[in-house]
Amino acid sequence: MALAEIGRFNRFEAHILVGRLESEGIPAVAFDAEASIADGSAFLIPVRVMVDAEDVAEARAIIENLPDF
Repeated sequence: MALAEIGRFNRFEAHILVGRLESEGIPAVAFDAEASIADGSAFLIPVRVMVDAEDVAEARAIIENLPDF
């Protein structure tokens, strides 16, 4: 399984998107969501949403049909 990035989002959007993708049967993970939490800059660092390389096209199609993404 090779992971591919489908986008970078704020930490709240990233976790919502991971849930949406998983509800559509696409395993997804949010990377960097807890980066720099100790120094208070966690909300400034974009979170990468990753899926299997084979699921990129389907995941991006789902994202395109979501409001405000």
